[in-house]
Amino acid sequence: MKIIILGGNRVGGALAENLAHENHDITVVDISSNCLNELKHRFDIQTIYGSGSHPDILEAANAADADLLIAVTDNDEVNLVACQAAYSLFNVPTKIARIRATQYMNYPALFGSQHLPVDVFISPEELITDRVKQLIEHPGTLQVLNFSNGQVKLVAVKPVYGGPLVNKTVAEIHDFVDVETRIVAIYHGGHPIVPNDDTIIQVGDEVFFLAASNDINKTLTALGRSEQRYRSVVIAGGGNIGLRLAKALEKDYQVKVIDRNKKCTDRIAAELDHATVLHGDTSDREMLINENIENADVFVAVTNDDENNIMSCMLSKRLGVRRVMALITHTAYVDLIEGSDIDIAISPQQATISAILRYVRRGDIVNVYSLRRGAAEAIEIISHGDKNSSKIVGRTVKEIKLPPGSIIGAVTRGDEVIMAYDELMIEPDDHVILFVVNKKHTQEIEKLFQVNLGFFSLLKN
Repeated sequence: MKIIILGGNRVGGALAENLAHENHDITVVDISSNCLNELKHRFDIQTIYGSGSHPDILEAANAADADLLIAVTDNDEVNLVACQAAYSLFNVPTKIARIRATQYMNYPALFGSQHLPVDVFISPEELITDRVKQLIEHPGTLQVLNFSNGQVKLVAVKPVYGGPLVNKTVAEIHDFVDVETRIVAIYHGGHPIVPNDDTIIQVGDEVFFLAASNDINKTLTALGRSEQRYRSVVIAGGGNIGLRLAKALEKDYQVKVIDRNKKCTDRIAAELDHATVLHGDTSDREMLINENIENADVFVAVTNDDENNIMSCMLSKRLGVRRVMALITHTAYVDLIEGSDIDIAISPQQATISAILRYVRRGDIVNVYSLRRGAAEAIEIISHGDKNSSKIVGRTVKEIKLPPGSIIGAVTRGDEVIMAYDELMIEPDDHVILFVVNKKHTQEIEKLFQVNLGFFSLLKN
């Protein structure tokens, strides 16, 4: 696939890194020669210097032959104009734009083939808000991801000393939990383990399991990871993400937003109905003590300064906050804070990449989530064909020859959620949810789900 990425920033650069190893023809366009030189030095990609909204630059990037244009510059208007030029002049089939301003999204009549021809909108702020909201709604979790329109969730937890997960085999845990669930991956010391019935779970492991959304809370309780419901949330940062998050939470939680910019606090105070808005510096220990931070259940730092987010989270945790989450844009920092006082690091790059990958992958893919800093993926893909035309349909899970480190975790069939144990047979139009420990095998998964061309000839007849 020929892909043009407009913007070599952290999002565009991370996306180029993810796709460069998958045999795609990648061209990155940016107005920073330093950024382009660094990317070209690290990866086997093409680079073009210039603005992605200029037709001559798109022509130089060979847009006429592109399958996909991904506009993720820091400027919404550049992204929109680039999509228009890609459509009007070069007939690029699929155009994705990162849009940060909510004002554009409030006027859907702007978009469409006769207006601004953007096929897919990506809002990092909305993606981060959804992720954090899920984590707050499911106390004790490290990650919560939705599949099949919310019918199924993939949840990550860590065992604690004395908990029912510790020193138990996977088979014992499945027998212990009285609802249908499936453990699909375990990370021990940062290294992946594809679980079997005899795999023993230890303290410090990161355990990923799938369950029907209605059964998640029961499963967490059975696994000893269900915590008392959160009631109070402190948000450090009143920018786009902080404001979105406060709006999403203020009806159900006691929300307090703190920002060091007085103009910002005045503005967001007028937009919020129930949340408390304060002017102050959350990296100031005395300020946190004066605001009784120890009484907060959750502290979420979402400023545009990684160092400030890390420092304020560490201070808050040591002052007694139950759960702290930090927005981290520098991927190198994620490794540094693992094992520290910070419970969860949130990466806008990984959230954005996950939203884009489904349009890059081949096959009828509904969802893709990039996990473990891009090393692993969770995929939802629809099965098609019959036993003669498909390597999936009409076969049981144990008969399907999956690549190493891959596991089918669950299947949704209409309104039914089925955990994918060995004897389950895959049927046409099943939504199959897989965990792929090493994303280098993703293309093998795509090929596995491909239908023989003869199947489409039969459909025509």
